[in-house]
Amino acid sequence: MRQKLNLITLGVSDLGKSLEFYEKGLNWEKSPSSTGDLILFKLGGMVLALYPRKRLAEDATVEDSPTGFSGITFSYNAQSESEVDEVIEEVKNLGAEIVKPPQKVFWGGYSGYFKDPDGHLFEVAFNPLWGFDENDDLDLP
Repeated sequence: MRQKLNLITLGVSDLGKSLEFYEKGLNWEKSPSSTGDLILFKLGGMVLALYPRKRLAEDATVEDSPTGFSGITFSYNAQSESEVDEVIEEVKNLGAEIVKPPQKVFWGGYSGYFKDPDGHLFEVAFNPLWGFDENDDLDLP
């Protein structure tokens, strides 16, 4: 298997509310490839999909039962501490729950966490040891 992820699908309870959060709140552009109840956002080499949670569970043939922390977070890597503060303030104004306000963290960076409308955890982080390449992708040492 290649060391690559192409698509992450979030099961959402209210597709309209989630679409409004990502498209109008975060100003992410919905792909024209989106269809009906599958909403797609291109994210620099990968795609984030929103799909009804119940139907996603059915497709995977698993029970749809929320369990608290799912063991996964999504991270937006900012280019500065001030950008972390700006993004957290922006999502707070959209009604996102701020789980952890921005702060200096044990690994030497600066980060905070918020939940999207379905409780998916997003970290907004600045790591002074990581940079970005010409495509604005992480450029790891």
